[in-house]
Amino acid sequence: MVLYVLDAAALEDVLATVVVVGHDATWVEKEISERRSPDARLTFVEQREQLGTGHAVSVALPSLDDAFGDGDGDVVILPGDAPLLRRESVAQLITAHRERKAALTMLGARVEDPTGYGRLIFAKDGTLEQVVEESDATADERRINEVNTSVMVVRQSLLGPALRHLDRHNAQGEYYLTDLVSVLHDLGHVTFSVLLDDPTEGSNINDRRQLARAEAVMRQRINDQWLTRGVTMWSPANTYVDADVELAAEVSLLPGTVLRGRCVVASGAEIGPNAMLRDVEVGENAVIGTIEATKVRIGADARVGSFVVLAPGADVAPGEVLTASSPPTH
Repeated sequence: MVLYVLDAAALEDVLATVVVVGHDATWVEKEISERRSPDARLTFVEQREQLGTGHAVSVALPSLDDAFGDGDGDVVILPGDAPLLRRESVAQLITAHRERKAALTMLGARVEDPTGYGRLIFAKDGTLEQVVEESDATADERRINEVNTSVMVVRQSLLGPALRHLDRHNAQGEYYLTDLVSVLHDLGHVTFSVLLDDPTEGSNINDRRQLARAEAVMRQRINDQWLTRGVTMWSPANTYVDADVELAAEVSLLPGTVLRGRCVVASGAEIGPNAMLRDVEVGENAVIGTIEATKVRIGADARVGSFVVLAPGADVAPGEVLTASSPPTH
């Protein structure tokens, strides 16, 4: 999830990206470092005490100040559990923020069921007055369907002073980052919100049910991307392609095919049905049936029939034909 969020934040004018880690910090930092984009400029800071989202940003302040030096700019704050957020939406938020010369601009969403989200409260002049978390909301406030996505842009010179105004006088006993809205608004600064065109982008992941829903959306996005690039999927709803997979045009994926890890499939290859490949390289015009294979190379024009056993590390030669009656390939 964090890698998707980092991708959404990878805009051209970003000076630095600070990732706040807490639970299992060493493991999380290692995983992100190994899988991040090579040109990503990341700094990790650890939030040793879990005192809320406002506290997490406070921990990151020294690294942010180093990035800006003596200058001023804007700080984009994103939650690590919003994998559906698109880079274009972050760019639009920053543009709106700068056009209005705002102190803070929040990304909001209008949803059918606002349960679990903080509600956006507006002043009479249309500016964003405050965000009320559900646990602190009144019955009337809970009926509001414009909600906080936890994505915001804040002017860097105002961020530190505003964070020092936060307190823990709330139902969770935490420093809420969203309280920055009321702090800056009450001090007379301009605070706005921009609504997402697609509210699913603002979905946060708090349990396995929400994770499954987000994964379904992401799978559809990935499949749509490959379909527009000339890949054939006999049943897109039953085809699963990981984000790191590379497919050439004219590849055909039959129903039930699952491609995981860093699979690379060349033009004209046909895979499935019900094939499960992980970290497999497939050559041009190869045909693969119902098999399960990991870290295998299959050459161009090869034919691997259903139920053939390929041991990890196997190398099927170009043009080779394997059937279930053939000896296992090692």
